[in-house]
Amino acid sequence: MDSYNVPESTRSASSRPEDYFVGATPLQKRLESIRKQTSFIPTPPRRKVPQCSQLQEDVDPQKVAFLLHKQWTVYSLTPLYKFSYSNLKEYSRLLNAFIVAEKQKGLAVEVGEDFNIKVIFSTLLGMKGTQRDPEAFLVQILSKSQLPSENREGKVLWTGWFCCVFGDSLLETVSEDFTCLPLFLANGADSNTAIIGTWFQKTFDCYFSPLTINAFNLSWMAAMWTACKVDHYVATTEFLWSVPCSPQSLDISYAIHPEDAKALWDSIHKTPGEVTQEEVDLFMDCLYSHFHRHFKIHLSATRLVRVSTSVASAHTDGKIKILCHKYLIGVLAYLTELAVFQIE
Repeated sequence: MDSYNVPESTRSASSRPEDYFVGATPLQKRLESIRKQTSFIPTPPRRKVPQCSQLQEDVDPQKVAFLLHKQWTVYSLTPLYKFSYSNLKEYSRLLNAFIVAEKQKGLAVEVGEDFNIKVIFSTLLGMKGTQRDPEAFLVQILSKSQLPSENREGKVLWTGWFCCVFGDSLLETVSEDFTCLPLFLANGADSNTAIIGTWFQKTFDCYFSPLTINAFNLSWMAAMWTACKVDHYVATTEFLWSVPCSPQSLDISYAIHPEDAKALWDSIHKTPGEVTQEEVDLFMDCLYSHFHRHFKIHLSATRLVRVSTSVASAHTDGKIKILCHKYLIGVLAYLTELAVFQIE
């Protein structure tokens, strides 16, 4: 993790992003009030199999390719107050200055001064489930060439993107002064994530919270992604369970050929286009039984911490990697649902 200077009074504090992101704001009281007035339904007993959205056709293929095959850390994010898509260029300048000021504490910084980094805000048109969802946007930190003769932008140092895919349950609860983009994904140094999160919190009266994915939701992901039809398999279907023991925990990896996993799912699946809780439970029970038959180990006594398929992979610590362009929107829809339920 990159280090950076902090005020004397906070030097002993942890530099983990979650320590910077969890904090009350005036908006928190409003959201809590909304929660009491609104019926937030529990996990539904059935969901649709992820599909490709027609709106996704508007997404720049180069930007989609850039988002795929990278490991993202996911967060939930409360609505942004007074955020404006027409001010993205100004936000780029202000955030650029803030980052430099944080990394060079004590030095005077003028907005717009030329530094060795460049911050870019850009929209991700079509990265949403319905027309009502706000447009997703991307934030990048790029290095700048040290040579005056070269105007080319350097490598990408950090990337984060904000999106809302089928976020109706949250959109219906806030006023038009707020922009609801409950899902935030980051790739890059944790120190940069913390600094950028701090700027967003101060600028838009929002707060971030790390999005953990429990074993129950990982099971749903495994079933839904196995149910997806892919043109060709690019990864083995794999599960990782953690066995708590002393002095160190033990991990059990269980790899299945993706065609075998799909055949198992097809033998269980009854309702076209939908996945039910009963099917998810039966799918996982079949895997447990098969593993026990061969290795005499009860996986039901362990904790599922990671699933990996040709569609995407997910870890309980909030690490996500999306592999299939066709089901990008479907993966983001489920993550948006989890993010919305986590917002307090």
